[in-house]
Amino acid sequence: MQAIRFGIDLAKSVFQIHGVSATGEVVVRRQLRREQMLKFFAKQPPALIGMEACGSAHYWARELAKLGHDVRLMPASYVKAYVRRNKNDARDAEACCEAVSRPTMRFVPIKTVERQCGRAIHRARDLLVRQRTQTANAIRGLLYEMGLIASKGREGIGSLIEQIEAADAPIPPPLLVSLRPLAAQWRALDAEVARLDQAIAHQVRQDPLAQRLMTVPGVGPVTAHAVICAVGDGRQFGSARDFAAWVGLTRLNHDTGGKTRLTGHISKAGDQSLRKLLVLGAQSHLRRVRASPTGGSAWVRGVLARRPVKVAVVAQAAKTARIIWALLRSDQTYRAPAAA
Repeated sequence: MQAIRFGIDLAKSVFQIHGVSATGEVVVRRQLRREQMLKFFAKQPPALIGMEACGSAHYWARELAKLGHDVRLMPASYVKAYVRRNKNDARDAEACCEAVSRPTMRFVPIKTVERQCGRAIHRARDLLVRQRTQTANAIRGLLYEMGLIASKGREGIGSLIEQIEAADAPIPPPLLVSLRPLAAQWRALDAEVARLDQAIAHQVRQDPLAQRLMTVPGVGPVTAHAVICAVGDGRQFGSARDFAAWVGLTRLNHDTGGKTRLTGHISKAGDQSLRKLLVLGAQSHLRRVRASPTGGSAWVRGVLARRPVKVAVVAQAAKTARIIWALLRSDQTYRAPAAA
Protein backbone atom coordinates (compact mmCIF):
# COMPACT_ATOMS: atom_id res chain seq x y z
CA MET A 1 0.00 0.00 0.00
CA GLN A 2 1.44 3.36 -1.05
CA ALA A 3 1.58 6.48 1.08
CA ILE A 4 -0.17 9.55 -0.32
CA ARG A 5 0.75 11.90 2.54
CA PHE A 6 3.89 12.26 4.62
CA GLY A 7 4.85 14.18 7.71
CA ILE A 8 8.53 14.88 8.38
CA ASP A 9 10.09 15.94 11.66
CA LEU A 10 13.25 17.76 10.61
CA ALA A 11 16.52 17.59 12.50
CA LYS A 12 20.23 17.97 11.89
CA SER A 13 21.14 14.35 11.16
CA VAL A 14 18.18 12.03 11.93
CA PHE A 15 14.72 12.63 10.41
CA GLN A 16 11.46 11.00 11.44
CA ILE A 17 9.03 10.03 8.64
CA HIS A 18 5.31 9.32 9.03
CA GLY A 19 3.24 8.30 6.01
CA VAL A 20 -0.42 7.34 5.58
CA SER A 21 -2.38 5.79 2.72
CA ALA A 22 -5.54 7.06 1.04
CA THR A 23 -7.61 5.32 3.73
CA GLY A 24 -5.64 6.94 6.57
CA GLU A 25 -3.76 3.76 7.48
CA VAL A 26 -0.19 4.24 8.65
CA VAL A 27 2.14 2.64 6.09
CA VAL A 28 5.46 4.36 6.88
CA ARG A 29 6.94 5.11 10.28
CA ARG A 30 10.71 5.16 10.31
CA GLN A 31 13.85 7.18 10.87
CA LEU A 32 16.14 8.30 8.07
CA ARG A 33 19.67 9.57 8.15
CA ARG A 34 20.43 12.79 6.34
CA GLU A 35 22.01 11.06 3.35
CA GLN A 36 18.97 8.75 3.04
CA MET A 37 16.32 11.45 2.77
CA LEU A 38 16.40 12.24 -0.94
CA LYS A 39 17.06 8.61 -1.90
CA PHE A 40 13.95 7.50 0.00
CA PHE A 41 11.60 10.11 -1.46
CA ALA A 42 13.02 9.66 -4.96
CA LYS A 43 11.53 6.15 -4.89
CA GLN A 44 8.12 7.34 -3.67
CA PRO A 45 5.31 8.37 -6.03
CA PRO A 46 4.30 12.05 -5.88
CA ALA A 47 2.77 12.73 -2.48
CA LEU A 48 1.75 15.55 -0.15
CA ILE A 49 4.50 16.30 2.38
CA GLY A 50 4.05 18.47 5.46
CA MET A 51 6.85 19.97 7.55
CA GLU A 52 7.23 22.66 10.17
CA ALA A 53 8.71 25.93 8.91
CA CYS A 54 11.89 25.69 10.96
CA GLY A 55 15.62 25.58 10.30
CA SER A 56 16.55 24.06 6.89
CA ALA A 57 12.85 23.56 6.06
CA HIS A 58 12.99 25.75 2.95
CA TYR A 59 16.02 23.84 1.66
CA TRP A 60 14.36 20.46 2.07
CA ALA A 61 11.12 21.79 0.60
CA ARG A 62 12.93 22.88 -2.57
CA GLU A 63 14.80 19.58 -2.87
CA LEU A 64 11.69 17.44 -2.34
CA ALA A 65 9.69 19.59 -4.75
CA LYS A 66 12.29 18.81 -7.45
CA LEU A 67 11.36 15.13 -7.02
CA GLY A 68 7.74 15.91 -7.88
CA HIS A 69 6.24 16.06 -4.38
CA ASP A 70 3.79 18.69 -3.14
CA VAL A 71 5.64 20.15 -0.16
CA ARG A 72 3.94 22.49 2.30
CA LEU A 73 5.45 24.28 5.26
CA MET A 74 3.40 25.13 8.33
CA PRO A 75 4.03 27.38 11.35
CA ALA A 76 5.22 25.29 14.27
CA SER A 77 2.63 26.84 16.57
CA TYR A 78 -0.17 25.59 14.30
CA VAL A 79 1.23 22.05 14.18
CA LYS A 80 1.53 21.88 17.96
CA ALA A 81 -2.23 21.46 18.34
CA TYR A 82 -2.01 18.06 16.61
CA VAL A 83 0.77 16.67 18.82
CA ARG A 84 -0.40 14.05 21.29
CA ARG A 85 0.99 13.93 24.80
CA ASN A 86 4.43 12.47 25.53
CA LYS A 87 6.03 14.45 22.73
CA ASN A 88 8.73 12.75 20.66
CA ASP A 89 10.00 12.80 17.09
CA ALA A 90 7.54 10.16 15.90
CA ARG A 91 4.55 12.07 17.26
CA ASP A 92 5.89 15.32 15.78
CA ALA A 93 6.04 13.69 12.34
CA GLU A 94 2.55 12.28 12.85
CA ALA A 95 1.29 15.75 13.80
CA CYS A 96 2.80 17.23 10.62
CA CYS A 97 1.12 14.51 8.56
CA GLU A 98 -2.24 15.25 10.16
CA ALA A 99 -1.95 19.04 10.13
CA VAL A 100 -1.05 19.26 6.42
CA SER A 101 -4.33 17.54 5.53
CA ARG A 102 -6.51 20.14 7.31
CA PRO A 103 -8.37 22.42 4.87
CA THR A 104 -8.09 25.37 7.26
CA MET A 105 -4.33 25.08 7.76
CA ARG A 106 -2.23 28.11 6.86
CA PHE A 107 0.99 27.48 4.99
CA VAL A 108 4.30 29.30 4.73
CA PRO A 109 5.47 30.07 1.16
CA ILE A 110 8.70 28.31 0.26
CA LYS A 111 11.51 30.83 -0.08
CA THR A 112 13.81 30.83 -3.07
CA VAL A 113 17.58 30.76 -2.70
CA GLU A 114 17.73 34.45 -3.67
CA ARG A 115 15.28 35.48 -0.96
CA GLN A 116 17.09 33.42 1.66
CA CYS A 117 20.38 35.05 0.68
CA GLY A 118 18.72 38.45 1.00
CA ARG A 119 17.46 37.56 4.46
CA ALA A 120 20.97 36.47 5.40
CA ILE A 121 22.27 39.95 4.58
CA HIS A 122 19.81 41.52 6.99
CA ARG A 123 20.53 39.01 9.75
CA ALA A 124 24.26 39.59 9.42
CA ARG A 125 23.70 43.35 9.38
CA ASP A 126 21.56 43.21 12.54
CA LEU A 127 24.25 41.21 14.33
CA LEU A 128 27.02 43.60 13.29
CA VAL A 129 24.96 46.65 14.30
CA ARG A 130 24.32 45.15 17.74
CA GLN A 131 28.00 44.37 18.19
CA ARG A 132 28.93 47.90 17.08
CA THR A 133 26.50 49.37 19.62
CA GLN A 134 27.84 47.14 22.40
CA THR A 135 31.41 48.16 21.58
CA ALA A 136 30.49 51.84 21.55
CA ASN A 137 28.72 51.54 24.90
CA ALA A 138 31.75 49.78 26.39
CA ILE A 139 34.03 52.60 25.20
CA ARG A 140 31.68 55.25 26.58
CA GLY A 141 31.44 53.50 29.93
CA LEU A 142 35.18 53.13 30.38
CA LEU A 143 35.86 56.75 29.46
CA TYR A 144 32.99 58.01 31.61
CA GLU A 145 34.85 56.62 34.64
CA MET A 146 37.71 58.96 33.68
CA GLY A 147 35.48 62.00 33.31
CA LEU A 148 35.38 61.95 29.48
CA ILE A 149 31.98 62.15 27.85
CA ALA A 150 30.64 62.83 24.34
CA SER A 151 27.33 63.51 22.64
CA LYS A 152 25.04 60.75 21.43
CA GLY A 153 25.25 59.14 18.02
CA ARG A 154 28.06 58.52 15.57
CA GLU A 155 29.62 61.95 16.01
CA GLY A 156 29.98 61.45 19.75
CA ILE A 157 31.58 58.00 19.58
CA GLY A 158 33.70 59.19 16.66
CA SER A 159 35.19 61.98 18.75
CA LEU A 160 35.98 59.55 21.57
CA ILE A 161 37.70 57.14 19.20
CA GLU A 162 39.76 60.00 17.76
CA GLN A 163 40.93 60.84 21.27
CA ILE A 164 41.83 57.19 21.87
CA GLU A 165 43.83 56.98 18.64
CA ALA A 166 45.58 60.32 19.10
CA ALA A 167 49.26 60.30 20.03
CA ASP A 168 48.69 62.77 22.86
CA ALA A 169 45.48 61.21 24.12
CA PRO A 170 44.27 62.71 27.44
CA ILE A 171 43.70 59.20 28.73
CA PRO A 172 45.82 57.22 31.22
CA PRO A 173 48.16 54.92 29.26
CA PRO A 174 47.11 51.78 31.21
CA LEU A 175 43.52 52.39 30.07
CA LEU A 176 44.55 52.79 26.44
CA VAL A 177 45.69 49.16 26.47
CA SER A 178 42.02 48.11 26.67
CA LEU A 179 40.48 51.00 24.74
CA ARG A 180 42.50 50.83 21.53
CA PRO A 181 41.41 47.24 20.66
CA LEU A 182 37.80 48.32 21.23
CA ALA A 183 38.27 51.36 19.00
CA ALA A 184 39.76 49.18 16.25
CA GLN A 185 36.86 46.75 16.61
CA TRP A 186 34.30 49.56 16.34
CA ARG A 187 35.89 50.85 13.13
CA ALA A 188 36.00 47.34 11.64
CA LEU A 189 32.33 46.72 12.49
CA ASP A 190 31.34 50.11 11.10
CA ALA A 191 33.13 49.35 7.84
CA GLU A 192 31.41 45.95 7.52
CA VAL A 193 27.97 47.48 8.16
CA ALA A 194 28.70 50.06 5.46
CA ARG A 195 29.62 47.28 3.00
CA LEU A 196 26.36 45.46 3.66
CA ASP A 197 24.43 48.73 3.24
CA GLN A 198 26.10 49.18 -0.14
CA ALA A 199 25.15 45.64 -1.16
CA ILE A 200 21.53 46.28 -0.16
CA ALA A 201 21.46 49.61 -2.02
CA HIS A 202 22.87 47.94 -5.14
CA GLN A 203 20.14 45.27 -5.10
CA VAL A 204 17.44 47.86 -4.47
CA ARG A 205 18.52 49.94 -7.47
CA GLN A 206 17.98 46.89 -9.69
CA ASP A 207 14.54 46.04 -8.29
CA PRO A 208 11.59 48.16 -9.59
CA LEU A 209 9.34 46.87 -6.79
CA ALA A 210 11.77 48.07 -4.14
CA GLN A 211 11.96 51.43 -5.89
CA ARG A 212 8.17 51.77 -5.63
CA LEU A 213 8.19 50.84 -1.94
CA MET A 214 10.73 53.57 -1.26
CA THR A 215 8.19 56.19 -2.33
CA VAL A 216 6.33 55.52 0.93
CA PRO A 217 7.34 57.95 3.72
CA GLY A 218 9.54 56.23 6.26
CA VAL A 219 10.62 53.41 3.93
CA GLY A 220 14.27 53.42 2.87
CA PRO A 221 16.45 50.93 0.99
CA VAL A 222 16.98 48.65 4.00
CA THR A 223 13.26 48.43 4.82
CA ALA A 224 12.20 47.95 1.19
CA HIS A 225 14.77 45.20 0.68
CA ALA A 226 13.82 43.50 3.97
CA VAL A 227 10.10 43.47 3.07
CA ILE A 228 10.67 41.90 -0.34
CA CYS A 229 13.03 39.27 1.05
CA ALA A 230 10.58 38.43 3.85
CA VAL A 231 7.23 38.26 2.05
CA GLY A 232 7.92 38.51 -1.69
CA ASP A 233 4.82 39.82 -3.46
CA GLY A 234 2.62 39.46 -0.35
CA ARG A 235 0.12 37.07 -1.98
CA GLN A 236 0.08 34.89 1.14
CA PHE A 237 -1.85 37.65 2.94
CA GLY A 238 -5.50 38.14 2.12
CA SER A 239 -5.63 41.77 3.20
CA ALA A 240 -3.48 44.65 4.36
CA ARG A 241 -4.54 44.03 7.95
CA ASP A 242 -3.35 40.42 7.71
CA PHE A 243 0.10 41.66 6.75
CA ALA A 244 0.13 44.22 9.57
CA ALA A 245 -0.98 41.49 12.00
CA TRP A 246 1.78 39.17 10.76
CA VAL A 247 4.37 41.88 11.40
CA GLY A 248 2.90 42.28 14.91
CA LEU A 249 1.60 45.84 14.63
CA THR A 250 -2.08 45.16 15.39
CA ARG A 251 -3.66 45.07 18.82
CA LEU A 252 -4.33 41.83 20.63
CA ASN A 253 -7.96 40.79 20.83
CA HIS A 254 -9.79 38.60 23.31
CA ASP A 255 -13.34 37.65 22.31
CA THR A 256 -15.65 35.73 24.61
CA GLY A 257 -19.39 35.51 25.19
CA GLY A 258 -20.12 37.52 22.06
CA LYS A 259 -18.07 40.44 23.34
CA THR A 260 -15.07 41.79 21.45
CA ARG A 261 -12.24 43.21 23.51
CA LEU A 262 -9.13 44.80 22.01
CA THR A 263 -6.17 45.35 24.32
CA GLY A 264 -3.99 48.42 24.20
CA HIS A 265 -0.87 46.47 23.32
CA ILE A 266 0.31 45.30 19.92
CA SER A 267 0.88 41.59 19.47
CA LYS A 268 4.60 41.85 18.52
CA ALA A 269 4.16 38.67 16.49
CA GLY A 270 5.94 37.81 13.26
CA ASP A 271 9.27 39.17 12.11
CA GLN A 272 10.90 41.24 14.86
CA SER A 273 13.56 42.82 12.64
CA LEU A 274 11.00 43.91 10.03
CA ARG A 275 8.77 45.40 12.71
CA LYS A 276 11.73 47.30 14.13
CA LEU A 277 12.55 48.76 10.71
CA LEU A 278 8.96 49.91 10.21
CA VAL A 279 8.86 51.53 13.66
CA LEU A 280 12.19 53.29 13.10
CA GLY A 281 10.95 54.55 9.74
CA ALA A 282 7.75 55.82 11.37
CA GLN A 283 9.80 57.63 14.02
CA SER A 284 11.82 59.38 11.34
CA HIS A 285 8.69 60.36 9.42
CA LEU A 286 6.87 61.74 12.47
CA ARG A 287 9.96 63.66 13.51
CA ARG A 288 9.79 65.55 10.22
CA VAL A 289 6.04 66.01 10.54
CA ARG A 290 6.34 67.53 14.01
CA ALA A 291 9.12 69.84 12.85
CA SER A 292 6.98 71.28 10.04
CA PRO A 293 3.89 73.36 10.95
CA THR A 294 2.02 72.20 7.84
CA GLY A 295 3.71 68.83 7.27
CA GLY A 296 1.97 65.47 7.33
CA SER A 297 -1.53 64.36 6.45
CA ALA A 298 -4.65 65.21 8.39
CA TRP A 299 -4.73 61.65 9.74
CA VAL A 300 -1.25 61.71 11.25
CA ARG A 301 -1.81 65.23 12.62
CA GLY A 302 -4.98 64.00 14.30
CA VAL A 303 -3.23 61.02 15.85
CA LEU A 304 -0.42 63.24 17.18
CA ALA A 305 -2.98 65.64 18.63
CA ARG A 306 -4.91 63.08 20.65
CA ARG A 307 -2.37 60.33 21.42
CA PRO A 308 1.15 60.14 22.89
CA VAL A 309 4.01 60.28 20.43
CA LYS A 310 5.07 56.66 20.92
CA VAL A 311 1.53 55.46 20.28
CA ALA A 312 1.40 57.61 17.15
CA VAL A 313 4.68 56.07 15.97
CA VAL A 314 3.27 52.54 16.21
CA ALA A 315 0.06 53.65 14.51
CA GLN A 316 2.08 55.16 11.67
CA ALA A 317 4.15 51.96 11.40
CA ALA A 318 0.97 49.89 11.12
CA LYS A 319 -0.37 52.23 8.46
CA THR A 320 2.92 52.02 6.57
CA ALA A 321 2.71 48.22 6.64
CA ARG A 322 -0.76 48.35 5.07
CA ILE A 323 0.42 50.76 2.39
CA ILE A 324 3.36 48.48 1.61
CA TRP A 325 1.04 45.50 1.14
CA ALA A 326 -1.14 47.52 -1.23
CA LEU A 327 1.90 48.45 -3.32
CA LEU A 328 3.12 44.84 -3.33
CA ARG A 329 -0.18 43.63 -4.74
CA SER A 330 -0.54 46.36 -7.38
CA ASP A 331 1.60 48.14 -9.95
CA GLN A 332 0.88 51.57 -8.51
CA THR A 333 3.15 54.03 -6.75
CA TYR A 334 2.44 55.78 -3.48
CA ARG A 335 0.19 58.84 -3.70
CA ALA A 336 0.61 61.09 -0.68
CA PRO A 337 -2.59 62.47 0.89
CA ALA A 338 -3.17 66.17 1.11
CA ALA A 339 -1.22 67.90 3.86
CA ALA A 340 -3.10 69.05 6.94
